[in-house]
Amino acid sequence: MSAITEENVRKALSHVQDPELNRSITDLEMVDTVTIEDTQVSVHILLTIAGCPLKNTIEADVKKAIYAIPGVTNVEVTMGAMSPEQKEKLREKLTGPTRQIQFAQEDSLTKVFAVTSGKGGVGKSTMTANFALAMAKDGLKVGVVDADIYGFSIPRMLGVDVQPSVIDGMIVPPQTKDGIKVISIGMFVPDGQAVVWRGPMLHRALQQFLADVFWGDLDVLLLDMPPGTGDVAISIAQLLPSSQIVVVTTPQVAAAEVAERAGAIANQTGQKVIGVVENMSYLVQSDGTHLEVFGRGGGESTAARLSAALDYEVPLLGNVPLDITLREGADKGESVINDGGVGAEEIIAVSRKLSQVKRGLAGMSLGVSPV
Repeated sequence: MSAITEENVRKALSHVQDPELNRSITDLEMVDTVTIEDTQVSVHILLTIAGCPLKNTIEADVKKAIYAIPGVTNVEVTMGAMSPEQKEKLREKLTGPTRQIQFAQEDSLTKVFAVTSGKGGVGKSTMTANFALAMAKDGLKVGVVDADIYGFSIPRMLGVDVQPSVIDGMIVPPQTKDGIKVISIGMFVPDGQAVVWRGPMLHRALQQFLADVFWGDLDVLLLDMPPGTGDVAISIAQLLPSSQIVVVTTPQVAAAEVAERAGAIANQTGQKVIGVVENMSYLVQSDGTHLEVFGRGGGESTAARLSAALDYEVPLLGNVPLDITLREGADKGESVINDGGVGAEEIIAVSRKLSQVKRGLAGMSLGVSPV
């Protein structure tokens, strides 16, 4: 029988991850003490916050890891909480001594997409949520910022109903069951309460969502933008110059004209519009024909006009039909990506086109120096 030592107990615990931070509990220095008496092991775990809602998960994972050590017959786990000094040390370990927007750094490999529209009601948030679900299904690590401060809806659409944890001022975003990290002002205000802020407050909130949230390593960050070209659009261009714009419209002429203006902001901000998505394109009838409820051609028109205005090709990425399962899924906070409906199929196709887009070059070093 193998000897039970503190070294092999800690080695076993190195495979246990904190469910919020997705890092080993030994790497996070959460394993305080290990006591061994013959075949019995006692460990004291320091939680990042007192009353951690996931402490039962951590306890179960700790016991499972230690029981896997040959010879262990009993495991006792006690829980404590980190001191302010330990939390500060942990926060610095995760984010560095100064808080920066990681996605704005030149070595960031995360693709950042700002999903925007000219007016409300075109399904921009529904597209954002479902793009995130489709990308997560494809194995990408995805984060979503609900940048629509006044009209936040992402928490409901992605089924997130818990508040973020805070460690020494660092916000740990909740995750969906698909592993998508989400942050929204809706997690910080009581139900039914309106957010009444002017521009500077909006900018500060967005800055906190980007700099003070522990996102970890993401493949894609999606921003659900408010409609139009106001304060939030300008702030995002300043905070995330490498972000790329996805314009959502409907086939309706009136919506397409306004959507074009939302994309044209790229002329002033230096961002790139990478494509247009036409939502509510048609309704599939029982006989298989398409009923064009809101007309036709809005997406094509927006893409063509933006291509001319920006002097580069802005493609039409896809035409998403009216699909009642998408609406039901958004209301229930349930994914319909696996259902195989016509709406889900088109969203998956568009999300894969986005996944293949290279990160924006703004702010990146090209490795060129003057001679």
